[in-house]
Amino acid sequence: MKAIIQQSYGPPDLLRLDEVEKPVPGPDQVLVRVEAASVNARDWHFMRGDPVLARLSSPALGMGAPKVKIRGSDFAGRVEAVGGAVTRFRPGDEVYGDLREGDGAFAEYLCAPQSQVEPKPSRLSFEQAAAAPLAGCTALAGLRDAAQLQAGQRVLINGASGGVGTFAVQIAKSFGANVTAVCSTRNVELVRSLGADRVVDYTREDFSGTGRHDAVFDLVGNRSLADLRRALTPGGIVVLSGGGVSGNGKAKFAGPMGLMIKGMVVGRFSRDRIRLLTDTSPGKYLAPLSKLLEAGEVTPVIDRGFPLEEVPQAIRYVETEHARAKVVITVP
Repeated sequence: MKAIIQQSYGPPDLLRLDEVEKPVPGPDQVLVRVEAASVNARDWHFMRGDPVLARLSSPALGMGAPKVKIRGSDFAGRVEAVGGAVTRFRPGDEVYGDLREGDGAFAEYLCAPQSQVEPKPSRLSFEQAAAAPLAGCTALAGLRDAAQLQAGQRVLINGASGGVGTFAVQIAKSFGANVTAVCSTRNVELVRSLGADRVVDYTREDFSGTGRHDAVFDLVGNRSLADLRRALTPGGIVVLSGGGVSGNGKAKFAGPMGLMIKGMVVGRFSRDRIRLLTDTSPGKYLAPLSKLLEAGEVTPVIDRGFPLEEVPQAIRYVETEHARAKVVITVP
């Protein structure tokens, strides 16, 4: 089968399309013929081995080179075969999922544990479904569990036009919250169309002075904790997700993890609650996300698509932060 292979850390030019052996599903796995995948900031970080601290904890990364050679985690496709212990799927089923514990979605076939796979929402195309898992689960985890967002509360989403942000705006509105969305000038109309009650153009206005919110969901990692807390009501909740891509092409030692580490320390001595978004696993969040997608309360937003052989260009597009919403990969 064809797959995008990475042998060492570095720029997108190191990725190449190659022939590799077709995977065989284990007892609790499904073999999926991939129809579409999507690009996340995670793919850029893994491609660069960034931050260096992450190489110590991720099963897909090693200190000197990646352990898993095929990038990509989000996917949608059709089940081709199932392992002997699989009870939820059968060949021919249309599915989508997230290989969060490893990688391998930028390929014609992949194997995934059945716990990380759900039936594809019928109202979505394969491309739309592939855009949803990682970003949608992150948004749901941040708002529902970390921020404990309730109807009538005010939430500020910093980075509202990105992959996670476009899901977060819609999910917050589905909860009945009042949403302040922060983005750049070119994305104001996009974010407003998703239902945001107020849109703050950060090139013209500082969101930390736009009023008090019950929760602040930071998806960028480019502001200080003091700025984020200044936008809170007393005792409000700041949710730190780790941020996006830096765009300078260099792996950092701590990167966005630095803000999260600082948040962990400050949170011990602050009346404001600071939550670190660490558990966004598809096994926990993909099923409830599917209900929102199937009901039409949330619809994936796609910036543009690339064919499988152009994954390096797609990741470069995301890396330089020109992308808004999601970038998808189609697999012929």
